Amino acid sequence: MILLANILLALAKLVELASGLLTLYKYILLASIIVSWVNADPYNPLVNFIYRVTDPILRRIRRHMPDTGMLDLSPLVAFAGIYVLQIIVFDTAYQYLVSTSMTLKMGN
Repeated sequence: MILLANILLALAKLVELASGLLTLYKYILLASIIVSWVNADPYNPLVNFIYRVTDPILRRIRRHMPDTGMLDLSPLVAFAGIYVLQIIVFDTAYQYLVSTSMTLKMGN
């Protein structure tokens, strides 16, 4: 049972890592918003990286949204999706895995 408890704890750490990576992606998404406001040089390697990382997701969201003219709401939808994913899926999975792991460890 200790082995299973440690495996569940390792899975909980992987879920925590995935949630951290989504938090990092939120910061990159915020940088994308700021870059679009200041009209940065698209040939700058940092700006190019930001666009390459965020554009595929934002493009998919834009396809399903109505045209709002110059106002792009796709980053808000992406932020909301990330928050929902983190809170509902990752936090729930993390809490479940940790509590089950602790229960298995205490049972022995």
